[in-house]
Amino acid sequence: MTRIGFDNEKYLRTQSEHIMERISQYGKLYLEFGGKLFDDYHASRVLPGFRPDSKITMLKQLKDQTEIVIAISADDIEKNKVRGDIGITYDMDLLRLVDAFTANGLYVGSVVMTHFAGQPSAIAYEKKLKSLGMHVYRHYPIADYPSNLALIVSDDGYGRNDYIVTSRPLVVVTAPGPGSGKMATCLSQLYHEQKRGVKAGYAKFETFPIWNLPLHHPVNLAYEAATADLSDVNMIDPFHLEAYGETVVNYNRDVEVFPVLRAMFEKIFGECPYKSPTDMGVNMAGNCIVDDEACRDAARQEIIRRYYDALCEKRKGNAGDAPVQKISLLMEKAGISVANRPVVAAANIRASQTGGPAAAMSMEDGTIITGKTSSLLGASSALILNALKYLAGIDDSIKLISPTVIEPIMELKVRYLGNHNPLLHIDEILIALALAALDNEAAKAAYAQLPRLAGLEVHSSVILSQVDVGVFKKLGVNLTCEPAYQSKKLYHT
Repeated sequence: MTRIGFDNEKYLRTQSEHIMERISQYGKLYLEFGGKLFDDYHASRVLPGFRPDSKITMLKQLKDQTEIVIAISADDIEKNKVRGDIGITYDMDLLRLVDAFTANGLYVGSVVMTHFAGQPSAIAYEKKLKSLGMHVYRHYPIADYPSNLALIVSDDGYGRNDYIVTSRPLVVVTAPGPGSGKMATCLSQLYHEQKRGVKAGYAKFETFPIWNLPLHHPVNLAYEAATADLSDVNMIDPFHLEAYGETVVNYNRDVEVFPVLRAMFEKIFGECPYKSPTDMGVNMAGNCIVDDEACRDAARQEIIRRYYDALCEKRKGNAGDAPVQKISLLMEKAGISVANRPVVAAANIRASQTGGPAAAMSMEDGTIITGKTSSLLGASSALILNALKYLAGIDDSIKLISPTVIEPIMELKVRYLGNHNPLLHIDEILIALALAALDNEAAKAAYAQLPRLAGLEVHSSVILSQVDVGVFKKLGVNLTCEPAYQSKKLYHT
């Protein structure tokens, strides 16, 4: 049984209360919301008990006070920038976010295009949003941002930006991804509100790093591993230490930009309401950890998973050596190696024994189940069936799906659908299992175990197809792969 390390109900309660307290200080609060509002699987992996939808659930508790503003960079629209985790462009993801917020009963007030400089794609996208009934505003580049304070905090700087009309006390500014201009949007609004005589404040919501955990706590190291490609570094907040004599953790970008932010606040308000970048935050996650060792263990596994992700991205040609080297150093700090992930050795040993790709899964009781490549099944598909049989208490010798069912599907794939590999992907074998469950009691019992795969660890001796990776993700399985392809082809799907 997975140990729970995080009290999600306490988090929802205390986080909502803390945000309401910050609103009460100002009357109106612009909340820069970093990280993923939906499907925060990183947080749920390193804080066992944290639910992936916790942030959106928390906002739903404040929905009557909340308005969403989504920022998107016109440069990102022009470049067709893609979200690496879900594989869609930022402009398409914005529409997905609007639908998701609306489906959760949250009010999306407007979209702001940042870094707008007349980009043709941005103009076309703006027309599209307006035709869909969205309110769209433009924010423009400012020369020498963020160093030219005299220009930034003036009618030719923030004052040139469109004023975003909002109607609720909590304005959450979010975006499809980093670099979209969320903070600048908030500060521009503060400038405009001040000119209109409206008392408004700014705060920042970032789950990681967790400010009141030690600098080298595995949960914070796992955040560094997750952002290895961005070169984020956790560090002690020197401003907080000087102001309060208290050691807390922040990350380099916020610490580096704080002197500029402080000067901006002073020019807008006459004084800065915060003594440190940590003061700006409203994150209460650290106060909701109930089993520190469970979170440490989970975070150590996440660091190893990120290490394998970096190795595979390097092998695919999508990244260089730097992320691998950085995560290697983080593993040293955490006192771990790949040997701390038992499924790695199990999969590789099985591959060595069989001479083909293999995979291994660690069950909740510690048992390691393996799958090998055969004439009918790929290693991942075999692994899934073996794991389901184990969970259902079915003898390994029993076949859940008859070869007479599998073979026609293989023929269909090759003869009529143009596939070169006849072996069934995980989604195909699960469809076959679902059909077999109609009149096969063993298959029915195995099929019923699918929800129990969520949270289990899997390692493959080769890089898997995107289809299999996607199915493992949908099942909630934590997957790693060796940085090697099954074949020596140059093109892999």
